[in-house]
Amino acid sequence: MSVDMSSQASDSNEEFEDDEDVVEGDIPDYYEDLDDDVAVEEPFDPEKYQFNCLTYRESQKVLSEEVNNVASALKVSPAVAKLVLVHFHWQVSQILERYKSNSSQLLCEAHTQPTSTCRSLTAGTSLQCGVCLQLVRRDSLLSLPCQHSFCKGCWEQHCTVLVKDGVGVEISCMAQECSLRMPEDFVLPLLPSEELKDKYRRYLFRDYVESHFQLQLCPGADCPIVIQVQEPRARRVQCSRCQEVFCFKCRQMYHAPTDCATIRKWLTKCADDSETANYISAHTKDCPKCNICIEKNGGCNHMQCSKCKHDFCWMCLGDWKTHGSEYYECSRYKENPDIVNQSQQAQAREALKKYLFYFERWENHNKSLQLEAQTYQRIQEKIQERVMNNLGTWIDWQYLQNAAKLLAKCRYTLQYTYPYAYYMESGPLKKLFEYQQAQLEAEIENLSWKVERADTYERGEPSANDRGDLENQMHIAEQKRRTLLKDFHDT
Repeated sequence: MSVDMSSQASDSNEEFEDDEDVVEGDIPDYYEDLDDDVAVEEPFDPEKYQFNCLTYRESQKVLSEEVNNVASALKVSPAVAKLVLVHFHWQVSQILERYKSNSSQLLCEAHTQPTSTCRSLTAGTSLQCGVCLQLVRRDSLLSLPCQHSFCKGCWEQHCTVLVKDGVGVEISCMAQECSLRMPEDFVLPLLPSEELKDKYRRYLFRDYVESHFQLQLCPGADCPIVIQVQEPRARRVQCSRCQEVFCFKCRQMYHAPTDCATIRKWLTKCADDSETANYISAHTKDCPKCNICIEKNGGCNHMQCSKCKHDFCWMCLGDWKTHGSEYYECSRYKENPDIVNQSQQAQAREALKKYLFYFERWENHNKSLQLEAQTYQRIQEKIQERVMNNLGTWIDWQYLQNAAKLLAKCRYTLQYTYPYAYYMESGPLKKLFEYQQAQLEAEIENLSWKVERADTYERGEPSANDRGDLENQMHIAEQKRRTLLKDFHDT
């Protein structure tokens, strides 16, 4: 994955940053570049996405340049320009075009200039504060361009309460039915302490970044990094500081090929229907031949009974010998064509049955990822042990590590195909998707089987056949994954 990481270092003295070292987790990054020896020759990568990781200071520089351009063009203060930019999501060209056609309408839409309705509510020349109703000296009254005058004490209390509640750019006039926004150069002098002023600046920065169509705050805990892109899309980005991986568009876990709205619906449904997990036996099943209880302790769905040596599929319990030709049926949910003519109760049962079908596979692949992360750690330890015992070099065994990484990467994509399939309308497109999904699943299980068996090698250097067979399976699995994403990601 080609990524621009030109801005990865940060000044330890920069505001909102610390200089703690980054400690990577035990679970490997599914998308970390693999060894060149097993690189896929396919030139097109559907997940390739250019982005920059900006420090706080670099982010401020990007924002300031746009603020100065807009302030100069609109002939307004930088504080007002920021409010206009936030309202229009920092689309500078759109702002300048709109300003040329109707400047007053633009400023009114951004709540930086009072509307005619707002002006009709003006308190006039009264020396009475509109909040506390006290008569005060004229120089103690403050107002925005809407001319709604209030005493300084009431303004201070208004701003203090809102800042303590975490409000930034949305602080507005106290007058009823007036939505005029308060620029930062009006708010800051009213805040009574430096602590509150610092909080307010942080909230402003948060609002500036969150409203910017090309920027996203890293969702990592206390991480100050900002991700910058040229074209905002639902693509995978990774923070250079805390290594957090997420979808740029929604800031949730990366979820290709499922789109942001669909994955939100799916995760909400899973949380709401969490009790349905009681219907699922996630960890143990009986051997379909000898009925002995079997616990799944690896990620591979190709199971072999330790007692009778029967090979079967963990998901459908079908005979593995014929499973290759039947794999499409295993991952495809069979709709009931007569369900529309049945009772509401029957339809509800069918809906639950469909949900459980996809949820079980979603959960199964999630568990497989956790188990295969353990396999990855074992492979790391065994490679180190073999190298220490002069049983080959690290380079000789590197292909096992690469295989485990690629397996996790492919299975992660496969896991997120199930929410996609659940919400797809029946038809030719869904049939094509299910076919490609089944092809990917078959190759992933073949790769998982080979990785787990390769993990059991005890001595000697790997044979050329062993390595070649595994690397060939890696190539096939990655090609299937890329093909599915190319055809269905962002469709």
